[in-house]
Amino acid sequence: MEVREKEPKIERVPERELVKELYYLSKINWGVDDGFYPLGSCTMKYNPRINEKIASQKEFLFLHPAFPELAQGALEIMYELEEMLCKITGMDAFSLMPSAGAHGEFLALKIAKKFFIDKKEYQRKYVLIPDSAHGTNPASASMCKFQTREIKSDPRGNIDIDDLKRKVGDDIVALMITYPNTLGLADENIEEVIKIIHDAGGLVYLDGANMNAISGIVRPGDMGFDFVHLNLHKTFSTPHGGGGPAAGPLGVKKELAEYLPYPRVKKEDGKFTLDYSNREKSVGKIESFYGNFPVLLRAWAYIKMLGEEGIRKNSQIAVLNANYLMKKLSQKYDLPFKRKCKHEFVLSEKGLGVRTEDLAKALQDEGFHPPTIYFPLIVKGAIMIEPTETETKKTLDDFAESMLKLFDLSNQNPEYFAKAPYKQKVKRVDMVKANTQIIPAERWERKTDEKE
Repeated sequence: MEVREKEPKIERVPERELVKELYYLSKINWGVDDGFYPLGSCTMKYNPRINEKIASQKEFLFLHPAFPELAQGALEIMYELEEMLCKITGMDAFSLMPSAGAHGEFLALKIAKKFFIDKKEYQRKYVLIPDSAHGTNPASASMCKFQTREIKSDPRGNIDIDDLKRKVGDDIVALMITYPNTLGLADENIEEVIKIIHDAGGLVYLDGANMNAISGIVRPGDMGFDFVHLNLHKTFSTPHGGGGPAAGPLGVKKELAEYLPYPRVKKEDGKFTLDYSNREKSVGKIESFYGNFPVLLRAWAYIKMLGEEGIRKNSQIAVLNANYLMKKLSQKYDLPFKRKCKHEFVLSEKGLGVRTEDLAKALQDEGFHPPTIYFPLIVKGAIMIEPTETETKKTLDDFAESMLKLFDLSNQNPEYFAKAPYKQKVKRVDMVKANTQIIPAERWERKTDEKE
């Protein structure tokens, strides 16, 4: 072991100065508690403080996963959460292990791979992915050594049935589909789509990123889906920033349940234990322990607080808010798919006097976080907006007023947008410079004599 020859150079400052610095940094950041956060598909909604209070109790904070038998309460919560997620989705079993939505996708495709190997259907190597899909879908397929085939969207934003039929055969593993899709639309042919895949012997995977539109209203398991992952940090209102913390539990139908990772929480004679017995067909562990427990705990509290009716009402209000905002903004903005949306909708930059990026920068000076932009890729200059159920009508009206004002300004005075935002601590990044003058990692040294 190397011994340090001299003390590390750590700047020593009074506590008061440290507090001021941290407070300053908190003010230049933007979070969901600051204001409207209309990021499409990300479901950036308010996190009830009761969830944080429960997750912060010392009885949970000081648990250690190496001693599960001493944590009966924690195991009971995990057991109950699995049961509640099964009821919400119509699935037969859940694994709470995945630590992100993409992790849930990866687990599903690992299960699909082992499932078809056990059936000796070695020819299956293609995963079908719609052109509107999240980028993690093809990435997960690639990580599992599958190849992908892209399926086109039709003029109404559905999966193109003819294109799907052309690309389906006995070599497909699964179709990965987001429902509602990333355009915020419910596929009008979903039953036919699922039947086509099942008739070819394949599996159908639901990317559950958009469950905030349908929870309590429709269950994926009843629709015919074989898998579904749930982003607990989206639909079930746990913290969602800085890349995490996250959780992406995976639900499966009964014929796939034996492939889930071990251990599973088991209830026997009124006691909860971790069951390691089902290892023969399991794809093995995908996490060092049993999942991101503090996030699972928050989601459990959230579901318990809302109940079945509360979850249904949340989805209904999310859909109502999105359609209300879509109606107001489509008075001036181009709406590529003129249909009722679910929890989100996508506008295009057609008719806008500037680029979508310029609009997003100017919107910051209006007191709003920008929506998701340039996704999905099938819409030119996409502006994806998701209000969620936690925003008031006044907030939606204020946002719409700013968006409509900026639309007019973009055609009357496009020069205004060139240097926006004007009022923020961090100004516009020079994207050309950022891409051409890359700073190597070894030169990432913090300057202590001046603010960055």
